Amino acid sequence: MKLGTTLFLKIAVILIAIPVLALCIFLLPKFGDFAAELYPDIAYIKYLFFFVFYGSAIPFYIALYQALKLLGYIDKNEAFSELSVSVLNKIKYCAITISGLYVLGLPLFYLIAQKVDPPGVPAIGVIIIFASMVIAVFAAVLQRLLKEAIAIKSENDLTV
Repeated sequence: MKLGTTLFLKIAVILIAIPVLALCIFLLPKFGDFAAELYPDIAYIKYLFFFVFYGSAIPFYIALYQALKLLGYIDKNEAFSELSVSVLNKIKYCAITISGLYVLGLPLFYLIAQKVDPPGVPAIGVIIIFASMVIAVFAAVLQRLLKEAIAIKSENDLTV
């Protein structure tokens, strides 16, 4: 493939990363302080809040980095290799980790929704869990298909 055919996708990955980074730097500390003000009797709620959100940001950025690596493999005509299978496996586990952290954080969403009273706060957590599980399943399906394509390609290489 020509170098740069995946340039649009690489730019999209970077543009996804920037707002999440801004959210982590500017808004999450304020949300943590807000949660601590809502429940002053639960002193550690701020740290639970940070654990869920900053903890999910780490696998999110790992998955974005792995996506950039996969796009690099596609540019180098190494898409049908074990390297791509490994990248998809890491993306799958990152998505499962994000989903697991938000499952642990659902009671936190529920507590905040009780005090603030917007009906959509717990739904945000459920949407993130669902979206990350969809990504995990999609990565698992792509991983399996890629393994089968690699097996077919190696059989054809042996035949010729």
